[in-house]
Amino acid sequence: MSDAKPLVVASLEDDTGDRCVDILKHADDHFTYVECRRDPEDNHGWRRLNEAEGRMFKTEYAAYVAATRDVDWLLD
Repeated sequence: MSDAKPLVVASLEDDTGDRCVDILKHADDHFTYVECRRDPEDNHGWRRLNEAEGRMFKTEYAAYVAATRDVDWLLD
C-alpha cells in the first residue's frame, strides 16, 4: 500500500448530516470505506468510527455494497 492519502470518491451522509460513509480510492487502485461521525460540540470536523480494516475491494461499487451490509443506518 502506498503512503499517498486516499481520494474520497463518494461521501454518503445520513439525513441529519452527523454521520457519513466515505468510499476511498487508494493509489494502488483498490477501494475501502470508512464510517465517520460529526460531533456538534466538536469543531474538528469528522471523526472516524471504524474502517473496513484489511478489507480491500477491486471496485468502488464493491466497497459501497460492503458498506451497506456493515453500516446499519446507511440504507434507512
